Amino acid sequence: MTDEIFRNKTVLITGGTGTFGRAFAKNLLHHDLVAKVIIFSRDEWKQWEMRESDPIFNHSKIRYFLGDVRDEMRLKRALCDVHYVVHAAALKQVPAAEYNPSEFVKTNIQGAMNLINAAIDAGVEKVVALSTDKAVNPINLYGATKLCSDKLFIAAKSYVGKKANPRFAIVRYGNVLGSRGSLLPYWQKLMENSLSSPSPSLSLPITDVRMTRFWITIDEAVEFVKKSLTRMRGSEIFVPKSPSVRITDLAKAFAPHATQTITGIRPGEKIHEFLITADDASHTYEQDDCYVIIPPYETELQPGKKVASDFSLASDTNPLFLSSSPSIEALIKAYSCK
Repeated sequence: MTDEIFRNKTVLITGGTGTFGRAFAKNLLHHDLVAKVIIFSRDEWKQWEMRESDPIFNHSKIRYFLGDVRDEMRLKRALCDVHYVVHAAALKQVPAAEYNPSEFVKTNIQGAMNLINAAIDAGVEKVVALSTDKAVNPINLYGATKLCSDKLFIAAKSYVGKKANPRFAIVRYGNVLGSRGSLLPYWQKLMENSLSSPSPSLSLPITDVRMTRFWITIDEAVEFVKKSLTRMRGSEIFVPKSPSVRITDLAKAFAPHATQTITGIRPGEKIHEFLITADDASHTYEQDDCYVIIPPYETELQPGKKVASDFSLASDTNPLFLSSSPSIEALIKAYSCK
């Protein structure tokens, strides 16, 4: 059973006050197998807000640790007696990255290196780092920093040497339904503002009519990370099998009577995203619920059936592409129920 690996273990979540961090901590505390959950983040206000948002975040097994992944010494202190780390801390907004590149490099790249060093020194057992589809053939700075971060975690095994631990792996997925700053909450706010207007009229902004994206619910992301922690051997990239949708279809299902306004692509955006490219096909393996990319030099890792030599996983050609209204409405319902 997946949850059993957390029994009597201490788990630290970097970026623990974010959408994923909260959901992951809540899940662990709900099952009540862990010895301790440590929320590592740099904003004391968000930690206080998290405490106040749900009684479970005042659980006897939760701890709040102020710190920044840019500070290696603080990470070393936080990682004392920690068994597992889930690395969710990152600067993520694509337009912000284009105008603040040095800040994204400090957090997303240097922060990754700091965590690797600190985890090795502290003797952590396992580290899973969260990645993004934007790290695949990146055209924006955010994606480029996450690609560098991914490379660091994949190569981290060489720093461990002959020791068995830590083991490092990556989980890569697309957009999370309802995450902070994402599309559906933004549209929801526009809808609420429209309804409160004297003359209601709703128009949803769409950057490009061709645009498609991968989607995953927060609960699916949490369960997938837990499962990846269970089966990881080290140096893998785990990619869940998740649906993708054309943004115009998503908007129509979300608000059928709303108009759609084409605003144009923002700096650093793609029309379609990739989770796996054909360049990675030679060392990608398929399992029931996911794909696993392993480094070409890790020949002993063969987790599943090897994919075809020309295989790729793109948001517009995804085998799980959703085009029917009922299937897209079901996806939105998964967000609305949160």
